[in-house]
Amino acid sequence: MKFVEELVVEAFLPTFRSMLADALRERGLTQSEVAELLGISQSAVSKYVHGDVERNDRLLTDRRMQDLVERLAEGLASGGMSRVQALVEAEVFVRQLEQGDLLAGLHEEAMPGLAEYGDDRFAVHDPDSPVREAERTLTSVRRGLRIVENTSGFAGLIPAVGSNLVEALPGAEGIEDVAAVPGRILDVKGSVAVPAGPEFGVSEHVASVLLAARAADSDARAALNVRYDPTLVAAFVEGGHTAVEFDAEAE
Repeated sequence: MKFVEELVVEAFLPTFRSMLADALRERGLTQSEVAELLGISQSAVSKYVHGDVERNDRLLTDRRMQDLVERLAEGLASGGMSRVQALVEAEVFVRQLEQGDLLAGLHEEAMPGLAEYGDDRFAVHDPDSPVREAERTLTSVRRGLRIVENTSGFAGLIPAVGSNLVEALPGAEGIEDVAAVPGRILDVKGSVAVPAGPEFGVSEHVASVLLAARAADSDARAALNVRYDPTLVAAFVEGGHTAVEFDAEAE
C-alpha cells in the first residue's frame, strides 16, 4: 500500500527544494539565507545545491514546476513574496499534481489498481470519488457473499441456472456500474460455491433486473436471485416486504 503523500515526500519535496535552492542561490542568496527561507538546515541546503539528493526526472523537466520555482524564487529573493504565500502556492500545485496529473500517474505506477478506474481526474482524497464508491460497493458485495456462504440452507435456494448477488453504484446507469460475481453462485453438493470475487459489468440478467427496478423508482441498491418457493415468498410478505409477480415468458 503506497500513499500519495509518500510520493510527495519521496519524489516531489527533494526535487522541488533542490530546484528552489538552486534558483535562490543563483539570485545571490547565501546558503544561510536559503536555509532560513526554506525552513531547513544549512547542511540540507548544501546537499540540495551539490546534487546529493535524488530528483525525479519527470518533475524536474515539467514546465509548470520550472515556472513555479522561478516565480517563487523571484518573489522570495526580492522580498515581494512571503514564505506563507510561497508555501500556499506550492501546496496548491501539489494538490493539482495529485488530481489526475503527474503525481497521480506516479501513484498509479506504485498502486496499479488505481489505473483500473480510467483517466478521470479524481482526487484520491475526495470522499465522493468514483474510486471510493466503487471499492465500497465491491467490499459490500464481498461481505454479502460471506453471509451467503455461511448461511445454513442457502445452497437449497440456488436455482438450476445459479444465483448472483449484485450491487449498483449510487448513480448506476448500465450493467458496467453493477458489481457482481463472474459466472454464477452454484450449489455444489449442498455447499455454496462462489467462483471468484466480485467485479463490475459481469452480470447481465440479475443486474438488468436491479436496474429495471431502480428505473421504476425503487431505491434498491442490491439484488439476489433465488429459486421460486411459495413458502419463501410468504415469509418475505410476512416480514413486511412487497412481493411482485410477473410472467417470465412475457418478459
